[in-house]
Amino acid sequence: MAQQSFGVIGLAVMGENLALNVAEKGFPVAVYNRTESRTQEFMHSDKTKEVLAKGCTVHPTSSLQEFVEALELPRKILIMVKAGDPVDAMIEQLKPLLAEGDILIDGGNSLFNHTERRARDLEAAKFTFIGMGVSGGEEGARHGPSLMPGGTPIAYEALAPILTKIAAQVEDEPDPDKKPCVTYIGPGGAGHYVKMVHNGIEYGDMQLIAEAYDLLRSVLGLNHQQLQAVFADWNTTDELNSYLIEITADIFKKIDPETGKPLVDLILDAAGQKGTGRWTVTDALEVGVAIPTIIAAVNARILSSYKQERMEAAQSLTGPTPKTFAGDPKTFISQVRDALYCSKMCSYAQGMALLSKASKTYNFNLNLSECARIWRGGCIIRAGFLNKITHAFDKNPDLPNLLLAPEFKQTILDRQDAWREVIAQAAKLGIAVPAFSASLDYFDSYRRDRLPQNLTQAQRDFFGAHTYERLDKEGTFHTEWTPIDE
Repeated sequence: MAQQSFGVIGLAVMGENLALNVAEKGFPVAVYNRTESRTQEFMHSDKTKEVLAKGCTVHPTSSLQEFVEALELPRKILIMVKAGDPVDAMIEQLKPLLAEGDILIDGGNSLFNHTERRARDLEAAKFTFIGMGVSGGEEGARHGPSLMPGGTPIAYEALAPILTKIAAQVEDEPDPDKKPCVTYIGPGGAGHYVKMVHNGIEYGDMQLIAEAYDLLRSVLGLNHQQLQAVFADWNTTDELNSYLIEITADIFKKIDPETGKPLVDLILDAAGQKGTGRWTVTDALEVGVAIPTIIAAVNARILSSYKQERMEAAQSLTGPTPKTFAGDPKTFISQVRDALYCSKMCSYAQGMALLSKASKTYNFNLNLSECARIWRGGCIIRAGFLNKITHAFDKNPDLPNLLLAPEFKQTILDRQDAWREVIAQAAKLGIAVPAFSASLDYFDSYRRDRLPQNLTQAQRDFFGAHTYERLDKEGTFHTEWTPIDE
């Protein structure tokens, strides 16, 4: 029996689509699922039949032993099981069956610290390991995701011929040739770290779009058709052209067949989360990077889950109620668009600043330009303005903050009045815009050369003798604050 070039363990949505993607790109693939009935369902699905009809090879196996023996050496095995203990359990089952130099790839949303540990353990056992972030959802996995592999460099070299084929392909201006949305990210858990921050930015992006929607609906009273037209128009602009804006416009088109109402209006306003946003916040606090927009987005999802409490609070906690808008609707729509773009810039700036600091803290040696480049296609946060981010870090790899890049600085300065007006209007009408507000706070804090933390330092020294530094001379100082001098 001919041996297969690549193996996939786990045939849930992402695993099955990646397996078909690999097979369709000309690499014979073996598949295994813990539940054999799922393997049979996969093999008899219309999608698999379509790939097989093209002469591609997908080889089902019913045991791990059979699966491992079906693969050519060095074996290349993609594990697509639930993050956490199931990944460790699968690795332990595989290890006795593997040969030196075999490559294991964890393609789930694993916490980067776990990936660091697995990389050390597997390398000590003479295997190689890749922790690979995968973004793009079902369609991306099937037709071209953004891939963020980190780990053993020699393992990436062996995988590159496959990964560069299955990744999304994006035209690189001004070069007409398309480049794959994959690159070697760095050692250890670097790949999963970059995917984690990608997801944090995604949280911020989604919350900002939701706040823009809320403003247009609550202040202007736009219906689903008008909202669809606004977001579709925004998606044609250089600033906001993106996958998330595109699907938002499409969401407003969907009518519930049972009620005849827009489906979005019938969906419960309580958002879930799987942990990557929270991980981003936790690690940002650990390494000391301010990401207020992303924090606001995580908090907004948590607060949305208090549905019953909010319904009860709405009966007793009063505030301003939206009134008939007295201004020009077209002007307000334009202002919301500008506020959304400025806020998005701040969210991406925070994410890139976190990657920069983490790169130094964890010795990832990240190339921020490449990180932005591989997000331009396939992934959930793909957007036109990622080209500008890529170019900004190409020009200055040590750029301390995206807000200082010429590509962004003047734009945000030109639009800040609209941004401020939108947030002021929201406050007057009692509409929560936590991510818009956090973004503006970030901008205003970053641009000021004097913040009030001199008082904070005085307070810390007063009650805890934590000391402080001075503006007018070198050194560390402590003051006996009591008794207070008359």
